Amino acid sequence: MSALRRAVEEYLALRRSLGFDLREVALLLQGFTTFADHEGATHVTVDLAVRWATQSKAKESATRAARLHAVCGFARWRHATDSCTEIPPPDLLPSHYHRKRPYIYSDEDIDRLLLAARQLRSPMGLRGLTYFTLLGVLAVTGMRVKEVVGLGRQDVDLVEGILTIRHTKFRKSRLVPIAESTRQVLTAYAAERDRLARQPAAAFFVAETGSRLTHWAVRDTFVKVSRQIGLRASLPGQRHGHGPRLHDFRHRFAVRTLVEWYRAGVNVEHHLPYLATYLGHVHVNDTYWYLEAVPELLALATQRLLDGGKEMAR
Repeated sequence: MSALRRAVEEYLALRRSLGFDLREVALLLQGFTTFADHEGATHVTVDLAVRWATQSKAKESATRAARLHAVCGFARWRHATDSCTEIPPPDLLPSHYHRKRPYIYSDEDIDRLLLAARQLRSPMGLRGLTYFTLLGVLAVTGMRVKEVVGLGRQDVDLVEGILTIRHTKFRKSRLVPIAESTRQVLTAYAAERDRLARQPAAAFFVAETGSRLTHWAVRDTFVKVSRQIGLRASLPGQRHGHGPRLHDFRHRFAVRTLVEWYRAGVNVEHHLPYLATYLGHVHVNDTYWYLEAVPELLALATQRLLDGGKEMAR
């Protein structure tokens, strides 16, 4: 192990001991040290960090800036014990992040995805059932993919119909109530999982071997079934192609909830904090974003404003 790679491991261990998760940062820094080792570099330099950050095939400047930011954090720590370390300026690669417009799955899209997932082949017959159930949970709860994958058996209350999300994206926990139909599906999955899986892990959703699913495995399988039904296109040089994402299940849930509220005459502004809490948003502004990002919601909000103005004028 090179001195630089060893230093990265020490840096990650220190920050994790302080409570940081760092899964994505760890992957980035491991990629950086692999690049540095290939270049024969023994110290972090501005040139080395920029060349690695900009070699990303991602088109968005935010991705390259995030790569450089991960190296900057490590370099600031490393400089205290290695004077040869150069600390890249944090604004060297400016970030211009543009939030992707959400794809709102139709009911037909969901049905086709679930059917394709259920038909996935596997020696024990568990893979198709796992992905059918997992994608269904994403569609009806609006949870983040990593939250669903991270569910432990103790987090799924099959009696009360409550999911416990622990230490999520912003290091917070929350409770997610589910519908009776969802509770029944999860109960049936748990029984079949325990019957089929060999030495199942403590995770609720497991792979064919009984081990915990990974976010990357779920993403790869989702891409496979999406391409199979023509929902996602294959592009040369791109592993995952182009089209709707797993995160768009979350967008669908939020948008459908807001649309139903508007059509039912609910005071949406008053109820938005409830939706934000359910989704695990830190700021309600993240929920307000949907009103601008989805034309149908913007039209409904505008009509509600006009109707309110007419009522006041009477």
